[in-house]
Amino acid sequence: MNNFSHKLYILTEQDQTYIRELEKHALPDLEITSDRSQATILLASPPLVAKHLEEFPQLEWLQSVYAGIDALTKPELRNDYELTNVKGIFGQQISEYVLGYTISHYRHFNTYQEQQKSKQWQPHSYSSLQGKQMVILGTGSIGSFLAKTANAFGIKTIGLNRTGIPAKDSPFVDTYHIHELATALTNADIIVNTLPATKDTAGLLNLESLNSCHNAILFNVGRGQTVDLVGLLAAIKNQNIAHAFLDVFSKEPIEGKSELWDNEKITITPHIAASSFPYQVVEQFKDNYLRWRDGFKLNNLVDFSRGY
Repeated sequence: MNNFSHKLYILTEQDQTYIRELEKHALPDLEITSDRSQATILLASPPLVAKHLEEFPQLEWLQSVYAGIDALTKPELRNDYELTNVKGIFGQQISEYVLGYTISHYRHFNTYQEQQKSKQWQPHSYSSLQGKQMVILGTGSIGSFLAKTANAFGIKTIGLNRTGIPAKDSPFVDTYHIHELATALTNADIIVNTLPATKDTAGLLNLESLNSCHNAILFNVGRGQTVDLVGLLAAIKNQNIAHAFLDVFSKEPIEGKSELWDNEKITITPHIAASSFPYQVVEQFKDNYLRWRDGFKLNNLVDFSRGY
């Protein structure tokens, strides 16, 4: 290494795996350091590093290993560095999660599994996914990938974002402004939240908005704060929501005494809808590092004021 090497500190749940992946690329002028005071670059998990930001006085750039970075955008935390997140690698996994559970729900797969235990032969009528309407909150890379996948099943996809303007080559039949949520949900069979955590998305799916639904199923694979759980429980009781599949929560893990565990109309998964595979994260880090080293603008920059 020369005297001008950039010093990288890794702070994730899988440090050794990330080190092995980085070594495969042999990135020029990059040195992995164990000295936090010398690090100019961080490859880190936002929840892990948020409590330690002040230990990196020379930090210039932090590459998150997750898409979600809300742990780092709290107003009391420093923001005197460039923050980038991971994008474009979660759409496949989110689609598998959402469509897997959706198919299971409408085809009664869990019911048949239970019937098998008692050797019960009892068919149930079901409906196809073709013609159903899916409202996806968030039209970014994850929402758009999910829409394209859902379209292949004959599902009509509706997008919702902060502008109401469809992107070029949008896979959505219609795109609504976030303030038109109630209208968008009126004919929804499937609702999927992929939105980031911001002041505008907190509690967006609440009793008032969910009252527009009629026996829909709901997925939260974005951030926990978007779903008002008290409102959701009321919407389930009112049959506005037939079933909720919740993968993310404001506080994780949820407490053992939470009534969510015992509600048969709720499926809880432990934040596993989409994982950050280190080899994919390192591919994005590599491309961004070479840009940063050569003085070019980083990809996937986060705007601290917006929170995404």
